[in-house]
Amino acid sequence: MLKVAVLDDYQNVAQEFVDLKKLSGKYEIKIFSEPFENEDDAIEQLKDFEALLIMRERTKVTSNLINSLKKLKYIATSGMRNKAIDLEAAKKKKVIVTGTEINVNPTCELTWALILGLARNIKPEIDNMFQGYWQTTIGIELKGKILGLIGLGKVGSQVAKIGKAFGMQVMAWSENLSLDKCKELDVLPSSKEDLILNSDFLSIHVQGGKRYKDCIKLAEFDKMKKTAFLINTSRGPIVNEDDLVIALSTNVIAGAGIDVYEKEPLPASHKLRFVPNALLLPHIGYVTAENYSTFYTQMIENLEACVSGKPIRVIE
Repeated sequence: MLKVAVLDDYQNVAQEFVDLKKLSGKYEIKIFSEPFENEDDAIEQLKDFEALLIMRERTKVTSNLINSLKKLKYIATSGMRNKAIDLEAAKKKKVIVTGTEINVNPTCELTWALILGLARNIKPEIDNMFQGYWQTTIGIELKGKILGLIGLGKVGSQVAKIGKAFGMQVMAWSENLSLDKCKELDVLPSSKEDLILNSDFLSIHVQGGKRYKDCIKLAEFDKMKKTAFLINTSRGPIVNEDDLVIALSTNVIAGAGIDVYEKEPLPASHKLRFVPNALLLPHIGYVTAENYSTFYTQMIENLEACVSGKPIRVIE
């Protein structure tokens, strides 16, 4: 019987979205609801498994991990892109890697939850209401403010449209910015420096990787308006976290809304957790019932297709 590991099901919800009991006669499935302590721990716990069903970019599937799992044949990830998987190592070992569809609109929606939360001081007002206080902060309006986007792809484009609907001026920059897309969306193309200097809300919507690592660090924070807010629902390493803590704790910028981190789950003792002008969420941009239903259903479909010798949704 094929041994299958479902990784990083932090919320213990995989079984709510796919009936694993129906598969019990064909597969021996084990769900891992806690992150591994380290790679050695992952290797030890996964050494007997032939298939891994993984949630995108939680557990790093490195060359060492792939080569250490001698029985591994299949990896199914949520989404069609997962930079945490060493695809070259998988290819060399003839491990088939497959992906799933993903809705990008939840990340856009969460981006606006963070923007609105920062603009209207939602978290402190909620906290103060529970403590018996009334009207303790003064918010700001979005109309007329400048929304700066780093990235104008699938998510960035949706964020831009909503910004325009709020009556905001929208600017964008990325290393491969499409001028045609800017014209289509009535977005002003910008240099990185002008974007940072002028944005009232600076929101990140580019993929991770070496190109954008530490794209925003102290030098950039120092150029931002003191009243500006940073929003990151993309990838943690794009923003230097140590510099972000400094910028927030010394009021170099007004605040930040963050959903992604260098290390996830974010350690309980991390300094970001104790900065009052940070609105933090636990990487829930893509975490919706609709996405999870797609993820788990299609990962099982992928597994079945691989076992039958006709792989689908293969990631090269």
